[in-house]
Amino acid sequence: MSYLESANSLPLYLIVGVVLLFIAGLCLLFIVKSYRAGLAIGMDRKVLIKAVTSSASFTVLPSISILLGVIALAGSLGVPVAWLRLSVIGNLQYEATVAEMAAENMGTSLDSSLLTLDHLVTILAVMTFGIIWGCLLSIFTMKKYSSKLAIGRRSSAKGGGFASIAMTAMMIGLCSTFVGSYLSQALRTTTFVPFLTALVSALFMALFDALSRRRSLQFLDSFSLALSMLAGMIGSIIFTAGGIR
Repeated sequence: MSYLESANSLPLYLIVGVVLLFIAGLCLLFIVKSYRAGLAIGMDRKVLIKAVTSSASFTVLPSISILLGVIALAGSLGVPVAWLRLSVIGNLQYEATVAEMAAENMGTSLDSSLLTLDHLVTILAVMTFGIIWGCLLSIFTMKKYSSKLAIGRRSSAKGGGFASIAMTAMMIGLCSTFVGSYLSQALRTTTFVPFLTALVSALFMALFDALSRRRSLQFLDSFSLALSMLAGMIGSIIFTAGGIR
């Protein structure tokens, strides 16, 4: 059995299916409890139903980018693993970055032709160990953290505040790290496809952001991430087909 056949085997699908069914069950439980709590405090039944349906329809659009992330990771980690990681707690930026770091430190890369099941287990262990702390720390620190956020929001409303500055700085640092690594790779190994792909995605994101500011095109805001990812993927295919490394 090949690596991808093992990574997409029935036992893995069953394990992931059980986990996701459990989480889906919890979501349904919270929906029912929230609906009943709304009725208990006197909210109109029609208002509650509208809130449920509008929320459901709104979440469909952002989930397109998650589906694209599953497709992107499935080629190297298999569908069950990608499905689980991006359905529960992870996001494509974290999962892809950490998986690539783990693979590189084992002397390989996220290429299904080079990976083995030992690699897959190690990558999953690193990904899980790295992201689990947010869940655990939330149990003990979320109440105090939430109060700090409330103070930050009040400060931001007055024209400043550390929270808004910190979030902006974090995003700039994150983007700089990714773009810097792609640019370094291009200069060191003359591999330009990752940098050009990021550039295409950034240009399309800027375009969609500008268009969504118009009242008649505000709906593009919900599609901007997914469409930018698609543009980047298509761009990488064109670059590769054109002989660019």
